[in-house]
Amino acid sequence: MRGMGPGRGRGRRGQEEFTEFDEAAYEAQSAELLELRYLTKENCRFARTKGGFVSLVYRDRTYERVSVCRAFPFTAPEEYISVREPDEKAKEIGVIRALAELEPEQAQMIREQLALRYFMPKIRKITEIKDEYGYAYFDVLTDMGEAHFVIPMSGGAIVALSDVRLMITDLDGNRYEIEDVTKLGSGEQKKLDMYL
Repeated sequence: MRGMGPGRGRGRRGQEEFTEFDEAAYEAQSAELLELRYLTKENCRFARTKGGFVSLVYRDRTYERVSVCRAFPFTAPEEYISVREPDEKAKEIGVIRALAELEPEQAQMIREQLALRYFMPKIRKITEIKDEYGYAYFDVLTDMGEAHFVIPMSGGAIVALSDVRLMITDLDGNRYEIEDVTKLGSGEQKKLDMYL
């Protein structure tokens, strides 16, 4: 019986699946990914779509829909906005250096999209927190009305953004903000302290 050397036993299928590495194509793709492209009022145009999204025309190419995200969501929410293709790869098209540099109506479109993406009600009052089987059940009053959510007690759901500012992420990925914990009542702070 013959030994099974490299390439043996794979048959035709193994040979057909092998493709040669194209170094030039790889370098071109890498260069494109590393290029930082700034989107300005001179080189791009945003427009609202019928579905309530935003489209973009940039470098003679039309993107029927784009998504936007902040590079510094807490420290510079209106600067360095990444504009991306909306698919699972989220390939970056370019960066808006500052919304103030766009035409006012264009900047407003981007602000609306960011507000949807970063929707984060502000907690004004903690009515009750109950813990059960490793989860904490919150009843709160926010600037958007009453809310009820659950977080795991194992940690990581409550993040300090500053000495007084907190962000809470629930089991469904929804985010809530406490702008200043010192403005909560002493009873509310005691309830919250158990989960910090």
